[in-house]
Amino acid sequence: MPFNCGIVGLPNVGKSTIFNALTQSEGAEAANYPFCTIDPNTGKVAVPDERLWALQDIVKTKTVIPTQIELVDIAGLVKGASTGAGKGNAFLSHIKEVDAILHVVRCFEDDDIVHVDGSIDPVRDIEVIDLELILKDEETVANKLQRCQKKRFDKEAQAAIPTLEKIAAAFKDCKPARSLELSDEERSHVADCQLITIKPMLFVCNVGESDIGNGGNEFSKAVNEFAESHGAKAIVICGKVEEELSQLDDEERSMFMEEYGMKEPGLHTLVKAGYALLGLATYFTAGEKEVRAWQIQQGWSAPQAAGVIHTDFEAGFIRAEVAAYDDYIANSGEKGCRDVGKLRAEGKGYIVQDGDVMHFLFNN
Repeated sequence: MPFNCGIVGLPNVGKSTIFNALTQSEGAEAANYPFCTIDPNTGKVAVPDERLWALQDIVKTKTVIPTQIELVDIAGLVKGASTGAGKGNAFLSHIKEVDAILHVVRCFEDDDIVHVDGSIDPVRDIEVIDLELILKDEETVANKLQRCQKKRFDKEAQAAIPTLEKIAAAFKDCKPARSLELSDEERSHVADCQLITIKPMLFVCNVGESDIGNGGNEFSKAVNEFAESHGAKAIVICGKVEEELSQLDDEERSMFMEEYGMKEPGLHTLVKAGYALLGLATYFTAGEKEVRAWQIQQGWSAPQAAGVIHTDFEAGFIRAEVAAYDDYIANSGEKGCRDVGKLRAEGKGYIVQDGDVMHFLFNN
């Protein structure tokens, strides 16, 4: 199952427009009024990776399969969402289920599209959303802390109390859980809480058409400064332009991008950033049948990576034959790598590197 990113933000910031462009669909209604999206829309997006086509040229296959990320378009949040305003409780429950958050921030001016607060101020908008997410998590942590305090003779419950108190203190200072350095043990103490603010977040500055060539505007610069000061990242795209790009063929798209001075669609930048945000890596399998990218977490071992293909591969893992991507390309494939000693045999302890081209041997 692909990792997923939830798209959040205030109403009328361009979330659904960006979702439709990313998924090349019209599945999410985009309209000039709050809460035109009620139930979350989902769609899968291929992760752009030029390495796939270089591998295809070598193995001469017609089938190329990229990795994917699932996107969830969640309805706009408003001030008071944590207490139920604007269907807030339902929307916040949807956010709990995603792996990472793409926070779309309005950085464009348009008199025809109303802003729920009447003016454009992206940092204010971010703080509104952040506060609602923190308040929801604060309630969740307070409830668990109360339960653990009552279980005086439960070792696990007592062990979790310092962690819960540490996170609760951060919330009092309006800091999200991701701002804290938490050990694996501490994270295990709150895993069942499904904290929203512990999830990685990427700010997506939705700018106007005239701002693309300039790399953004004063609004997006303010977002970038905010993100840097909070240990996060921000990217700039124009949802309106991306939606138009998604409806063009390759030749038209190239001409359109050249007109705007774009090296690649902004949505490619967004998907790649989301991939990095989730701490993901890619390895490849390449043969006459297909070239395929496989999605893993950074730091996974060879057996874990094999298990992504099939659980039997992990259970019966013997070894992996591995070539680094650059070596595979430089030596024109597996045979060339073998001839020059660049095809390695790796065992169970091998940590898979992004770009590895792999072949697994296993017991049935």
